[in-house]
Amino acid sequence: MKNIQLGQSDLQVTPICLGTMTFGEQVSEAASHVILDRALERGINFLDTAEMYSVPAKAETFNVTEKILGNWFTANPGVRQKMVVATKVAGPARGMDWVRGGSLNLTPADIQEACEGSLRRLQTDVIDLYQIHWPVRHVPAFGIRYFDPSKDNPEMSSIHDQLDALGRLVKAGKVRAIGLSNETPYGVHEFVRLAEQHGLPRIATVQNPYCLINRTLENGLDETMHRLGVSLLAYSPLGFGLLTGKYDESGITGPKAPGQARIAKYDSVRQQRWGRPDALVAARKYNALAKQHGLTPTQMALAFCYTKWQVASTIIGVTSVAQLDEDLDAWGTTLSPELLKAIDDIRREIQDPAI
Repeated sequence: MKNIQLGQSDLQVTPICLGTMTFGEQVSEAASHVILDRALERGINFLDTAEMYSVPAKAETFNVTEKILGNWFTANPGVRQKMVVATKVAGPARGMDWVRGGSLNLTPADIQEACEGSLRRLQTDVIDLYQIHWPVRHVPAFGIRYFDPSKDNPEMSSIHDQLDALGRLVKAGKVRAIGLSNETPYGVHEFVRLAEQHGLPRIATVQNPYCLINRTLENGLDETMHRLGVSLLAYSPLGFGLLTGKYDESGITGPKAPGQARIAKYDSVRQQRWGRPDALVAARKYNALAKQHGLTPTQMALAFCYTKWQVASTIIGVTSVAQLDEDLDAWGTTLSPELLKAIDDIRREIQDPAI
């Protein structure tokens, strides 16, 4: 696979990124290092993490994933220089009182302090891509379907203030490029507009969900990003496991459900968009379609992301080397025009149940 450029930055990354939010919760540090070794061996140069990780988020594992990565870099001299490392500053705490005391804001000082903490934990001098994990303002995300202007709070940090803080980190050499996550077309436009107006760094990426059961990106955000030269980092390409087929027979709860899988194991995850009954109904349709065309559900779901023009790099999350190899082996799988039409036919029927 050839490296691709992220936005208008100088970052060159593989079109598959290893996401690490399972490290420190489902995956031990030792096992995490084995997975990282294998990803490096197979040519992956792009890692994504966050100060909030592991997931599901809790006080006991806050910051742990970054520490695991930092320890891996230290144990393997020279490896850090081969990798492009992305991390994120958590947005408003959203019920997590261990994140900046549960603050509902994200101030410039918060961004500065969070970056310094990530640098220490990652045991590095610079973060290649620093992202705002979710917006400070109210947006339709994480299962919220509609924008509600009554929930706007003018006392929260403005986009300009956030961008200015990120700009200071870039100027200081602590961050190479910046990005957003869980964003909307408005947010992308505004970050770009203010960057151009005030001579501040331009966002290179947006990290949003994109998979067969959540294609809301294609409702306008994809055009915004294309025309503004911003790259998509697609997360949850397997719909939190629903698109692997492992829940097709058992469902996500009950005695036959795979107990160690995230959506089955963690109630907090199951209550989110991926745990909706209609999301599993939709996944079953796509999984059956894959098998009809001689593919595994995982192959089809990943190939959908790997081959779409909207996607710069697809973030895969794994709990074993076997899963990593399966996901990487799906690279190069092509989907016929007939299969793509059948995929679109299902979407017309069921829309985006895991929004």
